[in-house]
Amino acid sequence: MNDRVSISIENHVADVRLTRADKMNALDPDMFHAIIAAGRELAETKGVRAAVLSGEGRSFCAGLDMGSMVSGTTAGTIDDRPYGNANVFQYVSTVWRDLPVPVIAAIHGVCFGGGLQIASGADIRVVAPDARLSIMEAKWGLIPDMGGYSVWPGYVRDDVLRELTYTNREFSGEEAQQLGFATHVDSDPHARAIQIARTIADRSPDAIRAAKRLFNSVGDMDTDAILQAEAAEQKKLVQSANQMEAVMAGMEKRAAKFAD
Repeated sequence: MNDRVSISIENHVADVRLTRADKMNALDPDMFHAIIAAGRELAETKGVRAAVLSGEGRSFCAGLDMGSMVSGTTAGTIDDRPYGNANVFQYVSTVWRDLPVPVIAAIHGVCFGGGLQIASGADIRVVAPDARLSIMEAKWGLIPDMGGYSVWPGYVRDDVLRELTYTNREFSGEEAQQLGFATHVDSDPHARAIQIARTIADRSPDAIRAAKRLFNSVGDMDTDAILQAEAAEQKKLVQSANQMEAVMAGMEKRAAKFAD
């Protein structure tokens, strides 16, 4: 796609890679804009049913490029919100929640600060057991401000988040699963993420997109609203072409042929 992010698509799965390997995929202004551009491009790409997000080289993402911060170079301002409710720094994480298909992050090497928040925007995270993770911002006199607070409470305990944020201590991929940050621990996180994405891509794209819409919205709803939302999404799926194809394929024990 450019010198910061690459995208390849095969069998309905988008393989998205951060490609600033010489800097451990650290976040400079060009990287911020490239990540957002990748997410927005995939949202408009017909036929994509799942995406895998990873980093080339030794690490997933080392966090903010402090050199660009010291130099005064910036990707935008905190107060500007060009992406609805998010500024540029937040949207590198929340763009993956906005993507209508599931995103699986494959994490290896270091995943610090903003890198952890980007990975946290994914639906699923596969982490190498020896990966090094940290909510790093307090080390630099900052707070996490790239969307982490909006997603972490959904799967990490409040006291755990507070301890990790206040101390910025490192934790391993194995501990990440115990704490709630990792869905799976695997010595080859990218291969495992691709495997999961391919399984998702074999399901009805209509059902998967509807499920993600519900996951993204129910956190702010009361029980009555959730039940109404479930029913509304199901009503659109029942006896649709893809739903009937899923049934027929299951009954005939064959691979389904869905329309995107």
